[in-house]
Amino acid sequence: MFIIRWILGRLILLFNFIFAPAKPNHDAVTQAKLDELTKNLKLYQYNACPFCVKVRRAIRRLGLNIELVDAKQEQHQQELVTQGGRSMVPCLRIEEEGNVTWMYESSDIITYLEDLASK
Repeated sequence: MFIIRWILGRLILLFNFIFAPAKPNHDAVTQAKLDELTKNLKLYQYNACPFCVKVRRAIRRLGLNIELVDAKQEQHQQELVTQGGRSMVPCLRIEEEGNVTWMYESSDIITYLEDLASK
């Protein structure tokens, strides 16, 4: 089973590389505004997870700069479990005015990011 997962993971990464969405050409003012809106966001993810790839593709398509955190590293895995309550990826950590929210579903994350980018 490990070998099948490994092969599928590599195929997902290959197809993501080949068919990566184009980054939008935002003007400097728009990009600065988006950077300000996303400066307190972190995406906890695994490289070959198909749901994480889906979210990363949306991030690229929207032209957002969001910190990506490898949840396979022990310290990040612990943060995810202790602070977020679950060991599930993708997970978007949203910090607003001192309050931290953890969003786990890829479709919910993408909807949130699309709403954020349209502001």
